Amino acid sequence: MTKPKLKIILAQPRGFCAGVERAIEIVERTLQKFGAPVYVRHDIVHNKYVLDDLKKKGAIFVKELYEVPDNAPVIFSAHGVAQQVLAEAQRRKMFYIDAVCPLVSKVHYEVEAHHRQGQQLILIGHAGHPEVIGTMGQLPAGAVILVQNKEDAATVEINNPEKLSYITQTTLSVDDTKDIVAILKARFPLITSPKKGDICYATTNRQAAVRDIAPVVDALVVIGSRHSSNSNRLVEVAKSYGCDRAYLIDHAGELNWADMQGIKTLGLTAGASAPELLVQEVIETARRFFDVETETLTVTQENVLFNVPRILASQAR
Repeated sequence: MTKPKLKIILAQPRGFCAGVERAIEIVERTLQKFGAPVYVRHDIVHNKYVLDDLKKKGAIFVKELYEVPDNAPVIFSAHGVAQQVLAEAQRRKMFYIDAVCPLVSKVHYEVEAHHRQGQQLILIGHAGHPEVIGTMGQLPAGAVILVQNKEDAATVEINNPEKLSYITQTTLSVDDTKDIVAILKARFPLITSPKKGDICYATTNRQAAVRDIAPVVDALVVIGSRHSSNSNRLVEVAKSYGCDRAYLIDHAGELNWADMQGIKTLGLTAGASAPELLVQEVIETARRFFDVETETLTVTQENVLFNVPRILASQAR
């Protein structure tokens, strides 16, 4: 029986960003240099396949430092940690490596600089996300006010609007953040913006690709974890730009191909923590049901690289 034709439009860029590649490399090099087990506080990145692969190599993921034995190497996740976590590691004289993404570190530096200048800080982000917890934890409790949406921006109360700055989580919706910032600037005209936007290049580029693809496909699939902020935002962007049938999946096995009957074009992308092999898995699975043709839509080329910490720099992969 002849298979129906399906064009898969691949977003470019997609998948791993430089911060995720660096974080994974830090765990792998630490295992090579010090041997298993190596402990990692929280998920190094938000992707089950990546975590399972690192577990097989000897990484042990824990929620808090008390679960880490004395004298065992411990790595902090790419999302960043609060100062109290660093202080506890130092108190216990632990050997730790901070795999925080350099672009998250940039936000931490901004937080500290604004605080030193006596500024009240607003953080635009999602409550409970590890990056938000880490960023707010750079300062004493109450020094950073969290604004999650337009309603929060319209009602947040500030003691001194003349000494006010805002920062953002790095993995937010570009469009939603613009709307929130517009409300804050209308209410607080003297509010200070980041010198350079805090939403990272990878988040911005992946959303831009989805904005271009969404209007021209019948359905769109995002490969990424449900815990991944940037992956969830890609689904939201797809729906906002005309593709109501947008799905977030961890892997090809989660996709109900019966739902895809009748479609002629499928958009396909991956969040910044999802490896390319999961993208190829979806394409190969689609070939069982469709006569597949692939096309790549490129919005920009990425060539960002982040160095690993010096203590691991000489360790060959």
